[in-house]
Amino acid sequence: MAQVPANQRFLDTTRGRVAALLRCEGRTVEELAQALDLTDNAVRAHLAILERDGLVRQAGVRRSPGAGKPATIYELSPDAEGVFSRAYPPVLAALLEELVARVPADQTEALLVGVGRRLAAPLIPPATASRRARLEAAVGVLNALGGDARLEDKDSTAVIRGCGCPLASAVARRPETCRAVEALLSEVVGLPVRQCCRHGDRPSCCFEVEDELSHSVARGGGAD
Repeated sequence: MAQVPANQRFLDTTRGRVAALLRCEGRTVEELAQALDLTDNAVRAHLAILERDGLVRQAGVRRSPGAGKPATIYELSPDAEGVFSRAYPPVLAALLEELVARVPADQTEALLVGVGRRLAAPLIPPATASRRARLEAAVGVLNALGGDARLEDKDSTAVIRGCGCPLASAVARRPETCRAVEALLSEVVGLPVRQCCRHGDRPSCCFEVEDELSHSVARGGGAD
């Protein structure tokens, strides 16, 4: 039996139902409580978590007849639309298929590397960050994408290894997709990263990071 996608599991929860109602229009706590047959306090608790996670935001107030306190209106945040979408994996896979069919291999690789570097641009740690901090930042980036990764030390080489692959549906059909993630991690770490991922129908991430001394020698820096 196919596994229920994580976003679908969320949408099946009460919190997901709150988000779904707010997707159509902004609502107050009282309106949400009535629609979901919950208490106002229960709705407030769910909204607090959704706000914390960046899925819901306050969008103003609504004044009702009388002298009562205006009711806060809540709406779905723009970033939350991705929770409802199932389009990204198939669209990405189809886009890669079309790209490979139309573009020479060297240009395809250059495009994937460019994608990785573009993704990395706002995520690169300060130049003063230690190698360890940069490695941990790279692991954090991969985890933020859904990689479930950890950092391992293998002799003088650091290895970023994931239990799965955030781009599994695309990588299963086009392993070269890993080049984008390889470029992304290289930019974040500030050292060459080489992908050694497991491909096939259940891909998983694996990236080896070159140590700084080897990188310095390779660039002609040498050692005193």
